[in-house]
Amino acid sequence: MNPQPSTPADAGQASAPSTFRLSYGYGTDRGLRRELNEDSFIAADPVFAVADGMGGHEAGEIASGMCVRTLGSSPELASGVRTASAAELQACLLNADAAIRTATGARAGTTLSGVVVVEQMGLPYWLVMNIGDSRTYRLSQGAFAQVSVDHSEVQELVDSGDITAEQAAVHPRRHVVTRALGTGDETEADFWLLPIQEGDRIMVCSDGLNGELGDEHMFRILSTVAHPQDAVDALIQAALRSGGRDNVTVIVVDAKNVMNDAGIATTAPRPEVASEVEEDTLPRAWVNGTDQEEGADGKQ
Repeated sequence: MNPQPSTPADAGQASAPSTFRLSYGYGTDRGLRRELNEDSFIAADPVFAVADGMGGHEAGEIASGMCVRTLGSSPELASGVRTASAAELQACLLNADAAIRTATGARAGTTLSGVVVVEQMGLPYWLVMNIGDSRTYRLSQGAFAQVSVDHSEVQELVDSGDITAEQAAVHPRRHVVTRALGTGDETEADFWLLPIQEGDRIMVCSDGLNGELGDEHMFRILSTVAHPQDAVDALIQAALRSGGRDNVTVIVVDAKNVMNDAGIATTAPRPEVASEVEEDTLPRAWVNGTDQEEGADGKQ
């Protein structure tokens, strides 16, 4: 669950009592410019999630680590248990938020994005969760798309039509998030429930990946590199070659032997754009409020 200094060499595999099977890979790297790796992740069936800490001076690492440890210790997310609901996950995230605030005095925070595998009436689903600007993508039936929607100021401006996707990529406030755990006022996550289709590939990442690689580059790697761990390694190396300006964490999960013709439910809209991120991610409260000066270091 805690970040590692370099990409792990191993990959995981999990299966349900039925023929439905998951295989997955994961890795993290502090990048070429950061002194610390403030990302944390958990990759253990049924939960696959990435937390990107904010705060600097190891505080961001504390926040992200506490977040994934809270997920890992939740009875609803115990190994092999695939019954979690969005309400149970939100309660778990509120516990993580409270723990982070107590430990850091609300001077550190973290984003979180990922999937929890759930089964309803014998059918498997991806329960996607997101708070902040880490991201969850899905490659399904040849189509690659971002499932999560960034909680960021530039995403709000794009959604309102005030700026274009191209303008968002270079906007001076593109690094400001509007929701996070451990700091700020908004701590509610968005959730999507997607039926798992045969051959689905899920990618969860911190913004150190999508800040360096465009959608087409990520799609090319995900659609051509067969093994999940090999895909993770290739994505991280590509991000480093593109500059490696931030910590980079990636999880890739594949679903095999799936039989599912269920519908789809969502609590938040699909995104239409992905923006480039070059600067430190900061909660909006730190930028607009009294914490601006003390929190200006962001992610180190």
